[in-house]
Amino acid sequence: MTGTRPGGVTLVAVLAWISGAVNIIAGVLLLIASIMAPDALWYGLVQLVLGIVTIVLSIGLLRGRPGARVVITVVFVLSLISAVFVIFFQQAQVWSGIVSGIAVLIALVLLWTGRANEFFRP
Repeated sequence: MTGTRPGGVTLVAVLAWISGAVNIIAGVLLLIASIMAPDALWYGLVQLVLGIVTIVLSIGLLRGRPGARVVITVVFVLSLISAVFVIFFQQAQVWSGIVSGIAVLIALVLLWTGRANEFFRP
């Protein structure tokens, strides 16, 4: 890690941390709901694991870990593909896809600016 952390990287990391926390809360609630609806068990476990992984990666971003940036980038690219799919194939959720896609693009740009590249340099 070289230099100070750019504000854009901090923003992306904090938003990723919040997303992870929301996933953990959703996972716990789904695990509780699985008492009445057993189908929710696996979805709850996936949400819980996804939340934990997201929080670990967000901490890696804050610490300037290049591997965390690469993994988050892969996740964001998959999210972008998902947003494009929503825009073209789920007409009832077009605006959701557009907003999600724009947010992901902004996050990708913030993670790969020149200042971010300096910060993540090993």
